[in-house]
Amino acid sequence: MYFAPPKDVPTTVWSRVPDQFRTKRRTSWADANQRGAELDCFLEGPAFDREGNLWVVDVPFGRLFRIAPGGQWTLAHEYDGEPNGLAFHRDGRLFIADYRNGIMAFDPRKGTVDPVMPRRYSERLKGPNDLVFGANGDLYFTDQGQTGLHDPTGRVYRLTAAGRLECLVEGVPSPNGIVLNKDESALFVGVTRANAIWRVPLMLDGGVSKVGMFVQLSGGVGPDSMAIDDEDGLLVCHIGLGTVWHFSRLGEPLHRIRSCAGLATTNAAFGAADGRSLFITEAQTGQVLRAELPAKGLTLYSDR
Repeated sequence: MYFAPPKDVPTTVWSRVPDQFRTKRRTSWADANQRGAELDCFLEGPAFDREGNLWVVDVPFGRLFRIAPGGQWTLAHEYDGEPNGLAFHRDGRLFIADYRNGIMAFDPRKGTVDPVMPRRYSERLKGPNDLVFGANGDLYFTDQGQTGLHDPTGRVYRLTAAGRLECLVEGVPSPNGIVLNKDESALFVGVTRANAIWRVPLMLDGGVSKVGMFVQLSGGVGPDSMAIDDEDGLLVCHIGLGTVWHFSRLGEPLHRIRSCAGLATTNAAFGAADGRSLFITEAQTGQVLRAELPAKGLTLYSDR
């Protein structure tokens, strides 16, 4: 099948981690995931609060940053963990997919990070990566760890609003980003080491069936995290390629959003007053990029 080439969309640097928060050093996370490189930050998990502040994580150093609409950074919290994906609950708590500690929640009012789902039946999770809320408060998250084509044992979970943990999909080679479509009939999962986006249909009885490939990518490292627009278009951060792809709800490539900085485009979130600005974490240089798109971001659970 032939698709027209996607239109290029430029990015600009919106903000960067201030020098006062940058000190290069080795960490156990970087030893496992960055070949022992000394890092001063590695940004992920952008999420907007109701006041228009953008929250991001610094994975290897367990830091949560709040970035004001004008681009000013505040270190909101630092703890012994490896935070990755972020999603706001309606009650104001910021839920965290923590690679080391499981699912956690930061309460901005109390200034504490508390465990929500650190283990399943007394067994530690492999290493949660990303998460998204459904309209009813159910939380979907990926459990990636060090899985890949050599060890396709990653999992996708649902933690219901009632507190029941359900494994929806097993045997995934590196499940990473996760989003719901507009009517919540399907999950989309970025499968990094297969360089693909999987579509996970959600059945009427709550189960899943006929999981399939929605998009096959090439090059770079693979898809990292994702966002979705209000027309069910999918925004896919392609780490290692310095690109965010914009696909239609049918899987047609619409736009290629090119990084003006490094190649580590890890995650993205819609924000700003009109909801058409895409804010992208570029982990290699510790910057947040911005691009303008024709479609608005999908309204998230915390704002419904």
